[in-house]
Amino acid sequence: MENKQLTPFYKTVVGVQFLFVAFGATVLVPLLVGLDPSTALFTAGVGTLIFHLVTKGIVPIFLGSSFAFIAPIVKATELYGLAGTLSGMVAVGFVYFLMSALVKWQGMRLIKRLFPPVVIGPVIMLIGLSLAGTGVDMAKEDWLLAIISLTTAIIVSLYAKGILRLIPIFAGIIVGYIAAIILGRVDFTLITDASWFSLPQFVKPEFSWGAILFMIPVAIAPVIEHVGDVYAVSQVAGKDFVKKPGLHRTMLGDGIACMFAGAIGGPPVTTYSEVTGAMILTKVTDPVVIRIAAITGIVFSMIGKVSAFLKTIPGAVLGGIMLLLFGMIAATGVNNMITNKTDMSNTRNLIIVSLILTTGIGGAVLQIGDISMTGIGLSALIGVILNLIIPESKEIKEDKEENI
Repeated sequence: MENKQLTPFYKTVVGVQFLFVAFGATVLVPLLVGLDPSTALFTAGVGTLIFHLVTKGIVPIFLGSSFAFIAPIVKATELYGLAGTLSGMVAVGFVYFLMSALVKWQGMRLIKRLFPPVVIGPVIMLIGLSLAGTGVDMAKEDWLLAIISLTTAIIVSLYAKGILRLIPIFAGIIVGYIAAIILGRVDFTLITDASWFSLPQFVKPEFSWGAILFMIPVAIAPVIEHVGDVYAVSQVAGKDFVKKPGLHRTMLGDGIACMFAGAIGGPPVTTYSEVTGAMILTKVTDPVVIRIAAITGIVFSMIGKVSAFLKTIPGAVLGGIMLLLFGMIAATGVNNMITNKTDMSNTRNLIIVSLILTTGIGGAVLQIGDISMTGIGLSALIGVILNLIIPESKEIKEDKEENI
């Protein structure tokens, strides 16, 4: 169905459907890191509207909670507290601003030079691997529930048709939750006590240099993911959004949305491939439909019983989903290097990948005075520096120049 044939009612139905495609992932992030899921829904909705405003309302992209920041948020909260961590999340927006300026100035050549697959691939792997222990710890609270939710997500991913295939996380959580109810492992007190109307729990950031330096390097991976998603959406919509409104505008919009989210207590937001998949299935690429999804998310965030319901989901149900989710994130990093034909027989590439992984998994810490860097952020920075200072062979350099 062409966009011009869509009635207002059909646009609304599809928009609400798009929100449900993004719903599971958007609320899962705050549930895992200790933030309010209603706030995440609110910031996803408002962030999407901000993005559409900056990009002149022509790019059909939905912004939701970013999985790339789960591990850094958990660790940073331990080190700097939630309020300090939020200042780091606000600073993530400045990374997008910088990348936006670089793209406007130099195009994609400089971005590809700083963040090639040999750096991005293992960083993405770290995002998944660093949380493997957390997933297992949550799943072992009740292995039966964890296996039910995990199995459901796998079956839906492999065998479901249509829109259902795009929401394996959502399906796994729902089936796991139903199983928990049947087994008597859900306490409905939170839901019955909650009011129907309730504002999200807004939290004010507190400035922390440590948290800022901890979070900023993590933004490298979602920035690169953003580029890929804009190309994908351009292909689906049959328009070149890379040229109009331009990558610099889409990055700027994403950055402002991230800053807004961190400023009120929500996780950083990123472009959602799930919604792009839904657009492929429905053949609906009208940006108005995405804005309807965003407004629906804002409305849901103010229904107190929705937030209470989300908080009653047993940890083991989420743990089962995490076992699959974080493993798939790590596998995506491997796929990134394979797709881009990263030569792992090359000693230079082996050195970069190995040091990114060992410093990240091993928990290396860089301490400068009262400020420390660790985890994914430090590993990403090490990868960028190694990529710049270790010389390439003549053959690899020539091949790269041909592909730029």
